[in-house]
This record gives sequence, C-alpha cells and structure tokens, in this order.
Amino acid sequence: MKRIAFIAALIIAAFAIQPASAQFGKLNKSKIISAAGKAVQAATLTDEQMAEYVREYVTETDKLNPVLPDTDTIYVQRVKRLTDGLTSVEGIPLNFKVYHVIDVNAFACPDGSIRIFSSLMDIMDDDELLGVIGHEIGHIAHKDSKNAFQRALLTSALKDGVSSVNGTAAALSSSQISALGESLMTATFSQKQERAADDYGYEFLKSHGKNPIGMAKSFKKLKQMQEEAGATGKKSKVNQLFSSHPDLDERIKRMEERAAKDGITE
Repeated sequence: MKRIAFIAALIIAAFAIQPASAQFGKLNKSKIISAAGKAVQAATLTDEQMAEYVREYVTETDKLNPVLPDTDTIYVQRVKRLTDGLTSVEGIPLNFKVYHVIDVNAFACPDGSIRIFSSLMDIMDDDELLGVIGHEIGHIAHKDSKNAFQRALLTSALKDGVSSVNGTAAALSSSQISALGESLMTATFSQKQERAADDYGYEFLKSHGKNPIGMAKSFKKLKQMQEEAGATGKKSKVNQLFSSHPDLDERIKRMEERAAKDGITE
C-alpha cells in the first residue's frame, strides 16, 4: 500500500485560522541531521537508534504542521472521546494529534504516534474514523511502520555511500535526507500485511469496547470517494490513504463477514 505513514514528514503547512493545504517541500533538516550523527550503522540500526530517528521525525513533523490544541472542541475532543481507552498496543504507548489541514489523510509512526488530518474527520463519522485508526494501529502492532521506516532510512542513507569511522557512519547529507523522505512517501506494504493490519485493527477495536464495523464502513467511504473522483475525472482526495491491494471491495467483504459472524451491526 502506498503509505502516508511518514509522508507528513515533508509537509509544510501554514498556521492559519482556516486550514491550509498540506504542501510538499524540503524540511528544515537541522534536527534530522543531528540525529543522523548519533549513528547509522553501515548495515543495520539498533532499536535505540531507530527510536531516536522516529522521535526526531515526529517532533519535526509536528513543528511543521498546524497541530490543534487540546482545548479544541471540534476535532481534538472528538478524537479524545473516540480513542478513550486506546492507550497502547503491544506495549507501545499510543498518542494522537490532529493536523488542521484540508488534505484527507492520516498517518502512524512506529513509536505509536498517530496523526489525523481534520479534513478526514470532516467526511467520516465516528465509526469510520475509528476504522482508519484501527487499521493504522494494526500496522504499528505488526511493526510494518517500523520496518518501512528502517528500509527507507537505510536505502536513502546508504545508496549514495556513507563514510564510516570505527564502524559508525557519518552524518547524513541534505541530499540523503531528501532521499529518505522520497523513500518514505513511496513505501509499500504487501497484500498480506494489509490484510493482517485490517484483522488486527478489527480485533483491537472489538477488545477495547469499540464497534469494529467501522473497519468496513471506512473502506466503503473511501470507495465512494474514489468512485466520485473517477466520475468527475478529478484526482481522488483520498491521496492513497489505502491502496487497492487488496482492493476495497474485498476488504469491505472480509470485514462485513467478520462482523456478521460476531453478530455485530451498525
């Protein structure tokens, strides 16, 4: 699946009363480069090094985007209500923030950070939004996001060659950091990973007292948006939030069948 898990690491959105459009550009790379100097091994990363890179990315991304404050009653309080009790997954603490931008999107990071775009919330009801959140939590739980981040980091850091002193790579250059962002934007998950994330999200929501029918409902909403975009010839606002592998029809069918088997309805 074309992932947006870290696509927002390259977003520069203006802070304004009205939501701004998420735009792509170069990061202010000082923080990321400082993290690079803390060590990229020539062939692998330790969990501690990975965690540091992710923290740097999340911190930088939150600075570049209009994060709504806890006092916001329209979006933030809604997310807090919907995610009440969703504190951790597989030992990873979850944290949620809302970006006030017009793009219809959301993303999750391997450290448990989940960022939801306000315009996605505008078009989804509570069940649908929980479905999106459940799916993203599934990728965190199965370490799909972590593995994708590691692959992107190593590929972009090492493909141009990184000098090494005593086994520790030198700090990443600006071009290598840009390549990292490009790798993250084009990161993909397998069909098996997508199905596993759907299944995990369903069970996670169910086990936490949430209605898992939102998994199917969110896919239906995305399919509707895709069809509307196709009818008008315009690019879908979904922005590849979910891929077509497996396709949405199959994903809807699987989740609806699970819900029916469990006696769960809307």
